[in-house]
Amino acid sequence: MAEAMGLRERKKRQTGRRIHRAAIGLFVERGFDQVSVQEIADAAEVSKMTVFNYFPTKEDLVFKAMEEHFSDAARAVRDRAPGESAVDAVRRQFLEMVENRDPAIGLDPEPFARQIRQLVLATPVLTERAFLAAQRGARELAALLAEETGDLMRATVAAATLSAARNALIEEHHRRVTEGDSLDQIAAEAPERARAAFDLIESGLRGYAVRGSDGPGAA
Repeated sequence: MAEAMGLRERKKRQTGRRIHRAAIGLFVERGFDQVSVQEIADAAEVSKMTVFNYFPTKEDLVFKAMEEHFSDAARAVRDRAPGESAVDAVRRQFLEMVENRDPAIGLDPEPFARQIRQLVLATPVLTERAFLAAQRGARELAALLAEETGDLMRATVAAATLSAARNALIEEHHRRVTEGDSLDQIAAEAPERARAAFDLIESGLRGYAVRGSDGPGAA
């Protein structure tokens, strides 16, 4: 039974991936607004209802696979170790993503992720959704820090600053790829850029939200 369930789950993932890639291919070729869900279903060789079962909205065809990454900074802070500050946690997570060449930070050797980014930037409705998702991620981080420190204003400033640092680093990766720099070179230099970015904001947040040995710390 476990083997059968595993096979079904793999087939579901394969179907979802096939629909996603078919949709992105059509969007890149013709534009987001010019492609219907039925055309995506035909390209993926599934029914229109199947598309909606996997992706409730047309925008989800672009964002569902990556929207969780808008909460990366909040996850880093939520899971940080005792004695680790919010800045240290977000920096550590980002350096781990650099080491793993994570597509979410612009270090994917495949062009697929960059095609999605270009599609989002070229499509107002997708740009707006990306902005709102990023804002939700920053608010999630702010709420977490406020719960720990009891100071929503400072938590909001800290969350915005940490989010801005991450976004600037990711944009730098994308910019350099667009300009033709090799991914190996970008990845090799990424840790130093990340340290520089977080060092720049650390003096203002030094000692902020350090987790105590018994749980969340105070401001």
